[in-house]
Amino acid sequence: MRAAPKERGMSGWHIGVIGGSGLSTGVGLDDAQEIAVSSPFGEPSGPVTQGTLAGVPFTFLARHGAGHAIPPGSINYRANIDVLKRCGVTDVVSLSAIGSLREGLAPGHFVAVDQFIDRTTGRVGSFFGPGLVAHVSLADPVCARLSGLLADAVAATGGTVHRAGCYIAIDGPQFSTRAESRMYRGWGADVIGMTAMPEARLVREAQLPYGVLAMVTDYDCWHETEADVGAAEVFRVMAANAMQARNALRALAENLPATRAASPIDTALDGAFATPEGARDPRLVAMLDAIIGGGSF
Repeated sequence: MRAAPKERGMSGWHIGVIGGSGLSTGVGLDDAQEIAVSSPFGEPSGPVTQGTLAGVPFTFLARHGAGHAIPPGSINYRANIDVLKRCGVTDVVSLSAIGSLREGLAPGHFVAVDQFIDRTTGRVGSFFGPGLVAHVSLADPVCARLSGLLADAVAATGGTVHRAGCYIAIDGPQFSTRAESRMYRGWGADVIGMTAMPEARLVREAQLPYGVLAMVTDYDCWHETEADVGAAEVFRVMAANAMQARNALRALAENLPATRAASPIDTALDGAFATPEGARDPRLVAMLDAIIGGGSF
């Protein structure tokens, strides 16, 4: 039986956090409680952990599961977003490790990503499909308000943060070839990772503002004077950055506006449905009970 959505905090904020490499053990929530939440879209990466930071409700989910057992291409992105929506989150923060495609984005820096190039293949990228078709706008795939608050939080805790950057998502699990890395730079990508797509697409369909706080762990292999990227170095830098990320989340909670003003993303599905009511697949409609939420249906 699926869990009913939780009530939101008095301020209206309830932050969902998807943690990547180096944050599988959580983000230091107060009064933390681990619960299992099921989804009609299959098994999520694991149970969620609910608690608070500075009195603000937070729900945390480890993207790669316990022990980092799930590779990027095998993550059930739909189930992960669905269970966060069922928990009542209002906004989603993605924490992830990235490689740098620019000299000025150095290992140890943070990037508040604002655009994406999707080079992933074979991943299910939508909650909708045959029986119920919907088209949402993805021109600006992150929430400027949430992204700005995240960048402010990193700066407030002494971190170096870049307030924009284009993230190119690749399948992995291998890192890029040198030719690919150089090509991605030519396309205008600033950082590279394996998990932000289709996550960003699905969060928008779920009508949740999305912010990405990406932690640079290495220069991708385009760089002529740096060592080629390797997993051991990525994990080392990620571990060093993990405490900074936790501190930034606490600062985010402490500095959120007292009341959450409505966002246009809260109703991203308004006017998005192409399938008329009489032609909709009732089974798919039932599966989407949490995702559709308050959207015009």
